[in-house]
Amino acid sequence: MNDPNRPVTGYPAAGAPPPNPNGYGGAAHQQPPIGTAYPYAAPPPASAVYYQNNPYYQPNNPYDAQRNTFLRRVIGMAIAAMVIAGTFVFILWLILRPRIPEFRVDSLSVSNLNLTNSLISGKWDLRFTVRNPNKKMTLYYDDVAAAVFYDDVSLSDTTVPPFFQEKRAETARQASFATAGAYVNNRAFDQMNKERSRKGAIGFNVRMVARVRFRAGAWRARRRFVRVYCKDLSVEVGSNNSSGTLLGGARQCRVGL
Repeated sequence: MNDPNRPVTGYPAAGAPPPNPNGYGGAAHQQPPIGTAYPYAAPPPASAVYYQNNPYYQPNNPYDAQRNTFLRRVIGMAIAAMVIAGTFVFILWLILRPRIPEFRVDSLSVSNLNLTNSLISGKWDLRFTVRNPNKKMTLYYDDVAAAVFYDDVSLSDTTVPPFFQEKRAETARQASFATAGAYVNNRAFDQMNKERSRKGAIGFNVRMVARVRFRAGAWRARRRFVRVYCKDLSVEVGSNNSSGTLLGGARQCRVGL
């Protein structure tokens, strides 16, 4: 007779662990419960293995960080100093408002002019006025060089003695040029003779370069080279005349740095 308390074949006994779904039965093949310590050390992360085995990887150097910080501070201080200096100069410029001097040709005369065989001889006398337009600055003219031209051909040059100007002052100066038998290229020589015979006058150009110092009290600016260009100064010299004077009165010159 069959025992009614005997378990049915094919079903696990009560309390027995369920079979492993992978085909391995028994408690020995069950996963450890959550929280059970793993008996072996955990492998290092992949990034750590990469940096340790990479010969091109260099670890951070604390001295490099300090040096970079020092360089950033130096650059920051240099930029701050430049900004402060620029602001100071700008404020000083707003207060002083420096302006370049003004030049005016009052008269230009020529005497003993002779044009023969591409040679020129003559004497030019120039009178000009320099004006200081600054209200708060005085000007010192250390060197003044002047030259007389026809077109772009230099005929003669000279220098003007140094002088000083007070604020809003005007100073009259003169310069004399002379040349004897100076060679002039054929184009300029022919053009002068044509202009002389057609208009009864010859247009000369005067150029000046002055080294000027700007000063306001104890403050001194560095020297500036002021360039002056007085163009088309027509001097009345007829075909039969060797002397003449400026036509049209005084002429303002162009001035720049």
